[in-house]
Amino acid sequence: MRKRIGVLTYRRESGFVEPGYLRRLVEAGREMGAEVFLFSPQDVHFEEKRINGYVPDGTKWRRKRFAWPDIVIDRYRYYPLPKHRAYLPFRKQNWFRYANNRFSNKYVVHQILIQDPELQRWLPETLPYDRKTLATMLADHRLVYLKPTNGTGGRSILRVEKRAGRYLLHGRTKQQAKSCEKMATLTEVCERLEHWMKNEKSGNEQFFLQQGLRLSLVPKRTVDARLLVQKDGKGQWCLTGMGIRVGPMQSSTSNLHGGGTALPAVSFLVKRFGPEMAERIVLECKELAIKTVTRIEEHFGLMMEFGFDLGIDVNGKVWIIEINPKPGREIFKQIRQHKRYATAVRRPLEYALYLINKNSAVN
Repeated sequence: MRKRIGVLTYRRESGFVEPGYLRRLVEAGREMGAEVFLFSPQDVHFEEKRINGYVPDGTKWRRKRFAWPDIVIDRYRYYPLPKHRAYLPFRKQNWFRYANNRFSNKYVVHQILIQDPELQRWLPETLPYDRKTLATMLADHRLVYLKPTNGTGGRSILRVEKRAGRYLLHGRTKQQAKSCEKMATLTEVCERLEHWMKNEKSGNEQFFLQQGLRLSLVPKRTVDARLLVQKDGKGQWCLTGMGIRVGPMQSSTSNLHGGGTALPAVSFLVKRFGPEMAERIVLECKELAIKTVTRIEEHFGLMMEFGFDLGIDVNGKVWIIEINPKPGREIFKQIRQHKRYATAVRRPLEYALYLINKNSAVN
């Protein structure tokens, strides 16, 4: 009998978010001999142990009735919409066996990681917002980011830089509108940040301040590395791949959704730092990723994959900017590493099948 894998994700009336990846995920499962389907919380009928799931049908999605899955991959990403509020109560029901445990918001995760002495050297200073903290951090670093605890895709982030006695603010709203302003006093900046938080917050969401890093490896552009680590068909963590993201001119972030571009990591780093230092940076990125996911699993339980946004400053020092438990993998398509993209799609399914078979062997 074919193994049945459900993929929990957000479905709107017009279809699924990230349809290209989800379509490829279902197709890859079929190629591996598994039955894979998509569903949302509203599609589950617990009493009947049945789900109204969805599979690709040409360019559309076809609804079918499915029996209870052997395992579920949680791909329900955060969206600042009222419908998202249905996700957490649903997830807490634990009706299914999940391949990946629930995670937490960015600030909570930072607080967990900062307690590990081995990880502290890779973590920028990160504190809850208040006016006094902002003043201190700007005095120390001259560059600070205001970030939401649950934001995705670089949305709702504001970059604050102190330069020549003035303050420069760059950001992007949750509707992807760009914001650029100059201010003369810190009081003006605080008022602007507080107005920004009021407009940009979703529900009880909070904002925090993060030390700004000098990531201008390309002049006047924010540059960072996206590293994807995943569990394979043996349950082991592996580095699937790494790419460089270069933000648009004067952008506060490098996110591809915000107009950033992607480049192969090794060739970019060799050109900037030389082959020897480039190799050291790549090895350090892999080391910090494996150490970090090990620490995360100690706290949250079994996880499946993570996308790391890593800062590499002008001196070659590596920093952890952000960790995403439901990462994208489009960067590999953009840098034309199509085999790596295919691996990135297959690995969650390989790990899910590993868990199913492991459970069958125990029982």
